[in-house]
Amino acid sequence: MRYLFLSIALTCFTIWNLQAQKRQQPDLVVTVVVDQMRWDYLYRYFDRFSEHGFRRLMSEGFLCENTFINHIPSYTAPGHATVYTGTVPAIHGITGNDWYDNITGRSWYCVEDTLVQPVGGSGNPKKGKMSPRNLLSSTITDELKLATQMRSKVFAIAIKDRGSILPAGHLADGAFWYDDLSGSLITSTYYTDTLPKWLNKFNARKLPDTYLRNAWKTLYPIESYIQSTTDSNAYEGDIGDKQSYFPHRTKIQSSPSYQVLKKIPAGNTYTFEAAKACILGNSLGRGKDPDFIAISLSATDYIGHIFNPNSVEVEDTYLRLDLDIADFLEFLDEYAGEGNYLLMLTADHGVSHNADYMRDIGMPAGNDSERKLFKELKKYVKEQLGHDSLILAVENYQIFFHEDKIRQNNIDRNHLKQLLTNWLHTQPQIAYVLDMDHPGQWAVPSLVKTMATHGYHRMRSGVLWIIHNPGWYFGYAQTGTSHSNWHAYDTHIPLIWYGKGVRRGKTYQKVHMEDIAPTLAALLQIQMPNGTIGKVISAVIEE
Repeated sequence: MRYLFLSIALTCFTIWNLQAQKRQQPDLVVTVVVDQMRWDYLYRYFDRFSEHGFRRLMSEGFLCENTFINHIPSYTAPGHATVYTGTVPAIHGITGNDWYDNITGRSWYCVEDTLVQPVGGSGNPKKGKMSPRNLLSSTITDELKLATQMRSKVFAIAIKDRGSILPAGHLADGAFWYDDLSGSLITSTYYTDTLPKWLNKFNARKLPDTYLRNAWKTLYPIESYIQSTTDSNAYEGDIGDKQSYFPHRTKIQSSPSYQVLKKIPAGNTYTFEAAKACILGNSLGRGKDPDFIAISLSATDYIGHIFNPNSVEVEDTYLRLDLDIADFLEFLDEYAGEGNYLLMLTADHGVSHNADYMRDIGMPAGNDSERKLFKELKKYVKEQLGHDSLILAVENYQIFFHEDKIRQNNIDRNHLKQLLTNWLHTQPQIAYVLDMDHPGQWAVPSLVKTMATHGYHRMRSGVLWIIHNPGWYFGYAQTGTSHSNWHAYDTHIPLIWYGKGVRRGKTYQKVHMEDIAPTLAALLQIQMPNGTIGKVISAVIEE
């Protein structure tokens, strides 16, 4: 009898121990990528954040304070792909927002797909012929679908197509993005032939018309924006209203210009409202298996490019975003129940200060131009070798060769590389030129070597890689700013974990963007994406 009792007790203990090892999965996973959010914005604007937005996430969640991108270039598409695949462009293949194919010489947009058609909106092929086919590895969202025999529901919402499609992965139930010709969310035939009822209902609300009805004014008295330079200055562009200062007119034409929504904080509000509609319309988190919604906030990037980090516009954008986050958290509390959902917030990249501003205050900086450099290199090669068609493009800080032209004209490829390298080294703003055919010969810091290696894909990257001095970047205009380099302002990003299964606290241990997906996999207790090189951030997980 005693042995029977011990046997029962041991069996009960074993069952309890196994149950303890298998934590309860979150009902709903929500990921938020804030496009172009520098890590220091969390603290730069902290004093003016509400108690229920960023502050709530920071005080009740887990902060990875030393999170870095581990590849270059630091652009939107590679960043989103890396967050959700747990790997780097060398493996997932998204080497830039655009790239050139080294076999055909054709230029490709990161989510371009000639085999699909747009669904909804204006029907413009440039807006809707998109899919994840160019993504070479699985995503955490794909792995969730596989782990549950496709029972889990996966959706993604963003203004940018790439900000929605890449997080959604290959197996998503839907990915939706903004058509700025019609002022509505659309998709492609990769996912469905008709828009779902919940989305038609959402589009029928015509929220862009509401948001664009009134001018963009500061949330608080403009004199209280002490984290910014004066409102009217030479370092800022405009949203189309021909003025770089408040208030900004949003109704620019006689008929609504729906492009403007991307360039004002209401673009983020619109994205959150769409996410709410998606959650409600699909009853996400109400089934037996976890559901997943990926949200990307694109307006922060458009605004940052136009105005730069020291503008009142960027400060106002983050104060308004804080209120949007507070509102969204309240919605999730009411819908899913506080503590029943898992939320992760990060960024796809950071951003540089405006180069002219930095120079004017005495800092070394500058704004380069890929288009200008391309013309200069073609001219130089013409003078030296008698041909101006040997260089295909300058893209993603890389020089692509026209390989067919090099072979047809019997050009010594190594001699061409050396000619270009020697010329580029005469430019004071260029720190290094990396020969991607011979990475073992690079005399560069190990961090730069690692990031360039991680960003290089033999089919989609150039032959020579240009590394600028700190403060320099390839930009499109003297006003505003850009991003893409290995420096901390472009690669140090926020990473906050909140909710189900997450420990409260913070770590200053260095982690990388590719660690996010495997950590999500651990929290969901599913397999990591198939190209993962990142590691689980164990400090995040509540024991």
